Amino acid sequence: MSESVYSYKFVFSCIGLNIVVVKLEKPGFFSIDIITDTIEAGRKPLVAAINGPALGGGLEIALACHARISTSSAQLGLPELRYGILPGFGGTQRLPRLVGIPKALEMMLMSKLVNGYRAQSSGLVDALAATEELVDTARSWALDIYNCKKPWAPSLYRTDKLEPLGEARSMFNFARLLAQKQTPNLRHPLVCIDVIEEGVVSGPRVGLLKESEALLELRQSDTCKSLVHFFFAQRGTAKVPGISDLGLVPRKVNKVAVVGGGLMGSGIATELILSKYPVTLKEVDKKFLTAGIDRIKANLQSRIKKGNMTLKELGENLSLLNGVLDYESFSDMDMVIEAVSEDIPSKQQIFADLEKYCPQHCIFASNTSTTINLKLICERTNSHDRIVGVHFFSPDHVMQLLEIVRTERTSSQVIVDLLNVGKKMKKTPIVVGNCTGFAINRMIYPYTQAALMLVEHGADIYQIDQAVTKFGMPMGPFRMMDLAGFKVAIAGGIQFIENFPERSYKSMLVSVKLEDNPGGESTSKGFYIYDNKGKAIPDPEVLNYIDKARSITGVTIDSEIMKLSDQDKVEMMLFPVVNEACRLLEEGIVVKASDLDVAAVMGMGFPAYRGGIIFWADSLGSKYVCSRLEEWSNVYGAFFKPCACLAERASKGLSLGGVVHAKSQL
Repeated sequence: MSESVYSYKFVFSCIGLNIVVVKLEKPGFFSIDIITDTIEAGRKPLVAAINGPALGGGLEIALACHARISTSSAQLGLPELRYGILPGFGGTQRLPRLVGIPKALEMMLMSKLVNGYRAQSSGLVDALAATEELVDTARSWALDIYNCKKPWAPSLYRTDKLEPLGEARSMFNFARLLAQKQTPNLRHPLVCIDVIEEGVVSGPRVGLLKESEALLELRQSDTCKSLVHFFFAQRGTAKVPGISDLGLVPRKVNKVAVVGGGLMGSGIATELILSKYPVTLKEVDKKFLTAGIDRIKANLQSRIKKGNMTLKELGENLSLLNGVLDYESFSDMDMVIEAVSEDIPSKQQIFADLEKYCPQHCIFASNTSTTINLKLICERTNSHDRIVGVHFFSPDHVMQLLEIVRTERTSSQVIVDLLNVGKKMKKTPIVVGNCTGFAINRMIYPYTQAALMLVEHGADIYQIDQAVTKFGMPMGPFRMMDLAGFKVAIAGGIQFIENFPERSYKSMLVSVKLEDNPGGESTSKGFYIYDNKGKAIPDPEVLNYIDKARSITGVTIDSEIMKLSDQDKVEMMLFPVVNEACRLLEEGIVVKASDLDVAAVMGMGFPAYRGGIIFWADSLGSKYVCSRLEEWSNVYGAFFKPCACLAERASKGLSLGGVVHAKSQL
């Protein structure tokens, strides 16, 4: 018997129904025979009492009940499209009939969750109740339905919220156009729209049957397998072999200080405050301190404009912030995050000072960039066991990934503490070893270097970006370099070349562009020209810079590169990333291949519906990836040479996801 069948049995037993579990032999057994013809058509009224999350199948059961009562803090939604499928317990048919077609499309296609307040205003729930009164309120509602004091109307057959057919068809067509534009490589959003429309046009029972058939088909798709893999990989990053399995309990972190109130420091402080941590911001003088506090206030006020915070909540959050110019108040700090400019002596002095003023248990965290070795920061202290790297990504409020960087001497307790802090900050933490680039940028470097190599050998910049975005990346490598700025690109590239000279491609293109002082998007000119609305427009002068870069490096145009297909371009840029990911596993910088899948998706924009960089490579086969790299290395040199780990796995026909590091740095 399948695991899913057991889960269905559990759901029904929870609502007091004795269901005989049988093998699924026909589409619609649960959604029609059980949920519709048994639960919804039952002779006793059922009222769903909702507190906490009611997502997916849980909400679909509630939709089949004759009324729904929830708390204001409850979370309701049908997020199945995140996993490559669609609601399969009747959600595609009942939700539009309760909230209307536009709202239903929004909730399903965007996997949008709503709280109790919004659920009531849309018609998804019938009433709100306090937690302690929830069950009694639901019981009273059920009695009122039974005694005909409240309507007994099955959700499936309601039509009062459905728009007229002509208007509804227009809504579905618009939704299809939007889905094709936003997710051109995905089929399941279109299938979901078709299923909803079928129910509106042909009747809900026909829609239920189509829903069930579509679910069975989508569950077998590569997209579903990839998204499910990513779902579990993302939730498994906090399980770190040799650390999280030691039985250590996270210590309480009650007070946090941030040293440095620049863009990054103020962003980190903002996120901590939103996570209800009291924060002390330390700066070198009053001018910088005022500027840092103003940035934090602006960050919080922007949430009011977006409707994500009230004025009362703003005041409560600001009360958690304190600004200081010295370390006198650091005697009771549980954690300090250093976020000053990238200057090694300054960072060393800060940690030496922290050692004098902070208690013995205080965690010393550095938001160091990937270009500074964490060991150098530790040199002037005796607290190596409590020093750790915390690599936040910018913009901090958008990027939910957090690299926790451990040296050989960082204690496991500190890592466990940071994993817990990351969880409270709603970050996805990945524990990595200390090395140039850590994990994310170690993978990004060969990606951008491969793009530069292709351009210098004759490929078109804009066709490269187009091929990568068509594959599913949010932007191409040249658009990405414009966004980050050329100085950032050069700084990272230099570090990679210095540390890994044998496998680096030394392009001069970015340096040549920087000579004319284009800062990228921030100055409206980089590889693209940016209009006053920020739209990227190809720059016809870029060819002059490419010619100049070629003249410096002595590279000539390769006719084979000019003829590459989009698939070849994507593989020539991303297979080196796979190669570098294998090195990270081989060196023990990262323990699990699934962590690199999460890192690629959340850190460099790799499409989640392809599962992550390692999962995607395994879908193609390690032999294929290795053979292509070998082919290119024979022509273009050691940059493409497969690492020992990849070559060995390919020779044995083994998956890359099963790599076990020989000697972990964790």
